Amino acid sequence: MFRDFTVSAAYMGLLAAFVGYAASFAIVLAGLTAMGATETQAATGLFFATIGMGICSLWLPAVTRIPAAVAWSTPGAAFLAATATLPGGFAEAVGAMIVCAAMIVVTGFVPALGRTVASIPKPIANGLLAGVLLKLCLAPALALGSIPVLVLPVIIAWAVGLTWTRLAAMPFAVMAFLVVTYFAVDVSAEGLHPATAWFPTFAPVLPVFSGQSVISIALPLYLVTMAGQNIPGFAVLELNGYAVDRQPLIRKTGLVSLAFAPFGSVPVNMSAITAAMMAGEDAGRDPKTRYVAAMVSGLVYVFLAFAAALVTSLASVAPSGLIISVAGLALIPAMVGSLKAAFSDASQLEAPALTFLIAASGMTLLGVSGAFWGVVVGGIVWVAKSRTQ
Repeated sequence: MFRDFTVSAAYMGLLAAFVGYAASFAIVLAGLTAMGATETQAATGLFFATIGMGICSLWLPAVTRIPAAVAWSTPGAAFLAATATLPGGFAEAVGAMIVCAAMIVVTGFVPALGRTVASIPKPIANGLLAGVLLKLCLAPALALGSIPVLVLPVIIAWAVGLTWTRLAAMPFAVMAFLVVTYFAVDVSAEGLHPATAWFPTFAPVLPVFSGQSVISIALPLYLVTMAGQNIPGFAVLELNGYAVDRQPLIRKTGLVSLAFAPFGSVPVNMSAITAAMMAGEDAGRDPKTRYVAAMVSGLVYVFLAFAAALVTSLASVAPSGLIISVAGLALIPAMVGSLKAAFSDASQLEAPALTFLIAASGMTLLGVSGAFWGVVVGGIVWVAKSRTQ
């Protein structure tokens, strides 16, 4: 590694880690909180999700010598944030996350399962992803109507960053969020103690397993992680000329996800956005040395993990509408891209539309979430219409 080290690779690794964390930590916290996690449990989940990213970002590039960027499952966390709390609370959600991680591991050993997921029509998969993202993406507009003084500076900062470069939008928004929180919240009165909050008090959860949680949470979480993160992440690497052996990478991220799921960690997976940053020429002229950028990002993630308790405490004292708005702004590009891909086939519009609407509705049927039913209904309509064309 040291002989391949370049300043450009180190810079892109630092930038990718900062962008990846700043753009989505609020989404992870929103997802864990929506599932019933306490502040301590949310901090524990955030810590292990970040550590998981760090371990995989060091491990995978070191083994493969390609910029195999790893992230937590942002669409998965968004799905959790938009889903009703299970009857068994956070313990049942943790059980579902363990099952999801186990499914990812199995996919790494059974190529046919990965091909089955990849065979889901892309408009259906993107309709599902857009549906689970919609609720959070509406949050900035809703908060603008209820707490405009707090939310407007964040939206303006996000827009200013967006006009400069898309990668700057969320870091600008997070900085504005910190400023607004500082002036709007009496931090000392709210009980935030930075000096003692740097290391989380770990709160493992005794998981509860149920058929309802497997169908309502584990299966949709697996689908959005695979279709929304792993498959695009592999595609980015391949588009940049890297030969990717997918199965070992899925196995490794799955095993790390499985190890940390009992602590409330969302799955970790291949990343598309940060991979695009570290697989291109900005990370070095020689493609063979760009893996260093991914390893640098891993080191940064390990460091950032130890800020989990402080970040969670800060999020807990901020107005809830404000932190959800930050999460929603981060997801707007992903939702727009998903909607565009969902309706890219003019001959098949109804199936992805139904998938999107049912997933976005928040409905439950027989105790099973709309995300599952959206895929089922959309898939049936897709097959039926395909046979009549």
